[in-house]
Amino acid sequence: MNAQNSSKIAVVTGAGSGIGRSVAVELLRAGWSVALAGRRAGTLEETAALVPEGASLVVATDVARPEDVDALFDATVGRFGRVDLLFNNAGTFGPGGMPVEELPYDAWRHVVDTNLNGAFLCAQAAYRRMKEQVPQGGRIINNGSISAHTPRPHSVAYTATKHALTGLTKSLSLDGRPYSIAVGQIDIGNAATDMTARMETGALQANGVVAPEPVMDVADVARTVRHMAELPLGANVQFATVLATAMPYVGRG
Repeated sequence: MNAQNSSKIAVVTGAGSGIGRSVAVELLRAGWSVALAGRRAGTLEETAALVPEGASLVVATDVARPEDVDALFDATVGRFGRVDLLFNNAGTFGPGGMPVEELPYDAWRHVVDTNLNGAFLCAQAAYRRMKEQVPQGGRIINNGSISAHTPRPHSVAYTATKHALTGLTKSLSLDGRPYSIAVGQIDIGNAATDMTARMETGALQANGVVAPEPVMDVADVARTVRHMAELPLGANVQFATVLATAMPYVGRG
């Protein structure tokens, strides 16, 4: 593939592991050119190596740092010429299972800086490029969570940021209309990644019981993101929920 001539250019944040890696691999195998962003260049290189024939670009990025985000999008446009898709995926749960009264402020700030401020900075940078490029437009898909709807116990920082991300999605979607920038959100429940490994051994439920939860193949999430990404810009999946069928979400509590 000649990356300079590709009409499908994606930026995937948090691409070094989990959902981000799975989505990046899915897009690369489908012929997309993909800028892989994450804190650790080594894990991004591992992602790129999963599709050695793919057109990938590794950019070590802390999404909470405006200068890193600007450098990421400058590098993407410099290599591939434009940005057609941002999968805004980088995130952290923060200290697990910590009651709100014990949560250190620094931990709260770290989750907010990554999950919300980082998502805003990446969306803003993508929006600027999509508005200016020719042809104009592109797509942003934010990685929400089931926690954008219903919290787990002891998850105040993560849940607050994921609720805020829904507002960010709606506002970006509205503001992007005049420029053919489509913005949607995928809310994911119990995709099998390192982050959710504890679910299968036991997770605290709202009634105080610790119980194992089913998970789903993360590849099912990746295929859903690809479907959303490959729609024409005149169509948009505003919100999609993809979850392990039997997980305790519908009726949680």
